[in-house]
Amino acid sequence: MGSKLKNISLIGLGMVAGATAMIQFDAIAQKNATASLPLEELRQMADVFGLIKSDYVEPVEDKKLLTEAISGMVASLDPHSAYLDKKAYKELREGTMGKFVGLGIEVGMEDGYVKVISPIEDSPAFKAGIKAGDLITRLDNTPVKGLTLDEAVKKMRGEPNTKITLTIARKEEDKPIILTITRQEIRVQSVKSKVIEPGYAWLRVTQFQEPTVDDMAKKLAAIYAQEPNLKGLVLDLRNDPGGVLPGAIGVSAAFLPRDSVVVSTNGQLPSSKQTFYAKREFYASNPLNDPLSRLPDAIKKVPMVVLVNSGSAS
Repeated sequence: MGSKLKNISLIGLGMVAGATAMIQFDAIAQKNATASLPLEELRQMADVFGLIKSDYVEPVEDKKLLTEAISGMVASLDPHSAYLDKKAYKELREGTMGKFVGLGIEVGMEDGYVKVISPIEDSPAFKAGIKAGDLITRLDNTPVKGLTLDEAVKKMRGEPNTKITLTIARKEEDKPIILTITRQEIRVQSVKSKVIEPGYAWLRVTQFQEPTVDDMAKKLAAIYAQEPNLKGLVLDLRNDPGGVLPGAIGVSAAFLPRDSVVVSTNGQLPSSKQTFYAKREFYASNPLNDPLSRLPDAIKKVPMVVLVNSGSAS
């Protein structure tokens, strides 16, 4: 992955465990070394820190207080930003590789509850009937209100074959729904496909992962091997919660004219003003190999319908 992709490497993850903005503190320092700090507010924070350390009912570690303060600061920016420590980042990376242990749901926070953005297809949560938009109000006997999103996600993660009971509020239901789900290793198949009828095919992207572009290229090649005169294609992105940016760029590049602008970003830092194109260097995991080069030129002209819903990432 080139240096251009360092700042924005993840999109729409709600909370796989949810960080779309990666703040480079060295870059911020370089932006304005003379910028004044809010001394009064920092003194207030130091006072609160001191009161908790001296007066709280039980001792609290400095690291915990400071980490939670950072987490709260980042989480307040928008529903999709989160501070990830080393362990959480490792779990996030595992998710983008297509496997992790858990229930199989992409989640965010709403009104103090965990909101289901999308259940992952064929996961324990999907099979249990969890739907996009569900609000998780209790995890076993623990109320969700009062927990951070990171704390809630950690409770839902665990060892394979262990169980957790979720209490769920659903808009169309008058009573809470209680589901006991067994944690499993989730292996997300990023791309699925089939020929619906002669001349027409269906291509499903469940999540933008690191293998997505290669997997999609293989599926499209197989479709064309079966239907060389393809007349129409359905690209199904329903409940696709997002994932890694190169994966999304590669999916777009397969159908857009070569070198088209796929997405651009803007922000306070000069390095955040970027444009990403339908070019190999922006989506290929191997800089010497372009998985899309093997696709027929006809793929860029085939009539296509794109399916999205409320569970699709922006």
